[in-house]
Amino acid sequence: MPLPSIPGLIILDSLGKPIIQTTFRTSAPAFPILHIGAFNDAVAKSLSTGEEVENVLYVPGSLSAGAAGSALCWVQRGDLRFLCPVSEDVDPLFVFTFLNTFLTILKDYIGDISASRVRENFDLVYQLLEEMLDSGHPLTTEPNALRDIVLPPSLLNKLLSVTGASGLPGSTAAMPFASPIPWRRHGVRYNNNEVYFDIVEELEAIVGRNGAVLIGEVWGQVRCQCRLSGTPDLLLTFSQPRLMSDPSFHPCVRYSKWARDKSLSFVPPDGSFTLLTYTVPPPPLAPHQVPLQLRPHIVIGSGTGSFEIGLVSRAGKVLEEVKVIWNLGDEATGVQASMSGGGAPVNEKERGSWGFDPLTKSLEWTIPILPASASLTLKGTFSSADPHPRTSPAIQITYTMPSSPISGLKVDSLKLVGNDAYKPFKGVRGSGRARIEWRW
Repeated sequence: MPLPSIPGLIILDSLGKPIIQTTFRTSAPAFPILHIGAFNDAVAKSLSTGEEVENVLYVPGSLSAGAAGSALCWVQRGDLRFLCPVSEDVDPLFVFTFLNTFLTILKDYIGDISASRVRENFDLVYQLLEEMLDSGHPLTTEPNALRDIVLPPSLLNKLLSVTGASGLPGSTAAMPFASPIPWRRHGVRYNNNEVYFDIVEELEAIVGRNGAVLIGEVWGQVRCQCRLSGTPDLLLTFSQPRLMSDPSFHPCVRYSKWARDKSLSFVPPDGSFTLLTYTVPPPPLAPHQVPLQLRPHIVIGSGTGSFEIGLVSRAGKVLEEVKVIWNLGDEATGVQASMSGGGAPVNEKERGSWGFDPLTKSLEWTIPILPASASLTLKGTFSSADPHPRTSPAIQITYTMPSSPISGLKVDSLKLVGNDAYKPFKGVRGSGRARIEWRW
């Protein structure tokens, strides 16, 4: 069975005009134009109908273009669209994985992804495409290996290009693929050796009227920022490794070690990378594991309604960026409300602010900082042009936990093994984000 291939990649600006496209060696010359036209037609149709453009589009074949029917996979970043036409039998997940990898690396090279940044770094972006996609097949996708081939932009490089100089006398470029480890550059040296780990978890839950958690899932990532000299060999252990289920590892992790004793043994890449992703297995979340409690009391009348939304923190630590959103229906016209604090004393900043968004027809209550055990209330009325207002049956809540992951996962120890004769500085922190749908 032949390997799946991606004939090429096209980058369009916000007007649908191509900025960069790779060479489609295995396709007819009109093949890219056919897909650009099909995508722009789909965007124009979506503007007139209000429907979103599917991320996988079917493009009929064209005799004039010498092309059979195909699929068009695309993603958007900022004001740019990234298009990959592929044959119908290619799994879209394969294409989106490549696109995500390319965009991650592109952001590392040029910063914010925008049309102006891509135009300023045209040659660099094209070099990345040529190295990462070889004759339709993903080739070099490890950031550390790419840095040996495609030099990241720097102030010095820009100054040299302006003056016409090709480089400094006596400077030597690193040999591509000089390292026997594909994800780590050769000869890395730092004056200060340090490594940092971030445990980041996300909770999505649906809570019923009685406060019971109907559905709750937690996803997590362990991210690493590595600035270690030489070829460090690390051993990372967790206090409760069995909290993690369905782990997906970076290629640097030795899986046999994890399978044996649930510890991570690896030679890390240089720089930032995701060490592993995981889920938190059942049993389902209990009500006390959702650190917020909502107490809505809502009465709907003729062309109006009244509400009293109580928000109680059950967390032992401060919650930040708390946001409560309630859609009041398409015909909602305005809101009058007031805030108050009960229980633990709170100041005006902790009560936050509220507002009515006329575009989304939603009541939004934003609380920058919610102390532990605090209790807040938003009370008011809303008006609607509809005699029978059709409000959303659920209130959306989002928040962040800046100091600890949701599951309570902790790093137990981190050791540098092998012959490297230095003691690195180590740091670990955790954080959590949540999106909760609370039905009333």
